[in-house]
Amino acid sequence: MTPYAAFVWPAWGITALVLGAVAARTLIAARRWDRALKAAEGGDR
Repeated sequence: MTPYAAFVWPAWGITALVLGAVAARTLIAARRWDRALKAAEGGDR
């Protein structure tokens, strides 16, 4: 993989960063939706 390493490893790194960002954004949105749902249902039950 020597001639292609300069292209392959950065591609793996960028992919890992993007997937991590997507997962983090999804978790943050889910928590926000959960808080909004609880507030719409009337708070702590």
